[in-house]
Parts: sequence; structure tokens; C-alpha cells
Amino acid sequence: MEAFELAANALPFEREFRSVEIVTANARRAGRTTMLSLVIDTPGGVDIALCERIASRINAALEERTEPYMLEVESPGLDRPLLKPADYERFAGKAVRVQTTLAVNGQKTHRGVLAGLRGNVVALTTPHGEIPIPLEMVRSANLDVDIRADLAREKRERRRT
Repeated sequence: MEAFELAANALPFEREFRSVEIVTANARRAGRTTMLSLVIDTPGGVDIALCERIASRINAALEERTEPYMLEVESPGLDRPLLKPADYERFAGKAVRVQTTLAVNGQKTHRGVLAGLRGNVVALTTPHGEIPIPLEMVRSANLDVDIRADLAREKRERRRT
């Protein structure tokens, strides 16, 4: 749906939404209804209030449309996908999980700390050393959040105080 894409792409140009990054924007038909999905992110994270403000802005932009639609605005989640080359730079130093189309060092799934992007190669630091993964071989890449480790760290910090 063109109107949805135009409304979604205009968001970062509005003063209130300048820091908002559109991770993905999709429109698909489901019977007579168009399903609109927008995944957003900001450097400080996304909360429900921001999702509501953006949904409100898009609904206002689509108000003149007569065709039925359902709109979903959400955060990318804890396991945010890395989709653009800039994502590999932004999240350097974070734990990631990278799946490749072909085996690299005998594996297709790699976990480690993202060292960034060097040219067209994703640099991943693992306990066994650095693994270079050509960007064209990346099937998917996501932040790799270990909830148990985070909870254990938080529990240790509470005990100290």
C-alpha cells in the first residue's frame, strides 16, 4: 500500500520522530483488509508511548482512505535483526548470532561479539578468535540476548547494594 509507505517514510522527517529508525515496513493483503506492519527503533529504545504516537500519526495520514486496514507498530525486540550495513557498525561490541548461507569454519550458526563491518565483511569475535563472514553469505543476523545472564547479573548487583 503506497500511502502506508509514504506515511511511514515521512516519520523521520517530522521533528518529533527524527531519531526514529524504520527497521521494516510491510503491507500485505489479508482478505479484504490490508495488514500494515511497522518495526521501529531509536538509540534509546522503543516504548509503548512512542509506538502509539507513531500509529496515531500514520492513522491520521491514512484517514482519507476508505479501504479497511489494520496497523501494527512495534519495537524490534531484544533480538533485533541486523539488516543494513550501518546496523553492523551501530551494534559493534554487542553479542550477536549470525546465520550464514554456507558453512564458515564448519558451521552455519555463529555466536560472538560483533567487531563491526570491514568493507563487505562482518567481523565476529568468538572465544576461538575472529571470524570474518562475507556480508553476502549472511542469511540472518540478530542481537543475541542471554536473558539468564542478564538476570543473574542484575541479581548480583542487587545483592551488593
